[in-house]
Amino acid sequence: MNERETTQQLQRPTTTTQTTSTTEANGTITEYTPGNAIVLRESSGPVRYRFGKTVTYVTRSGRVLDETTVRSRIRVGVPVRVHYAGTGPNMVVDRVILEED
Repeated sequence: MNERETTQQLQRPTTTTQTTSTTEANGTITEYTPGNAIVLRESSGPVRYRFGKTVTYVTRSGRVLDETTVRSRIRVGVPVRVHYAGTGPNMVVDRVILEED
């Protein structure tokens, strides 16, 4: 008797994983366009960040700011910290932290 070996190839599902890291940066606002972008003067020079779909504005102590307070306190010359994801021209902010309480 002649035995035949049959090789079966198993197909395994392909999984793609994308890691997104977030980071923070400090600077003084030099340009601010609500809903669009913010430019900070950092130690390395001016850096432009785009705003994400949802941006939360908070004080250093963590208090969330309402829209009226954001309009009066977020302006050119104010020191802030931004929490963002991405690199290069794709840095998208989801949180702006006022350095002043």
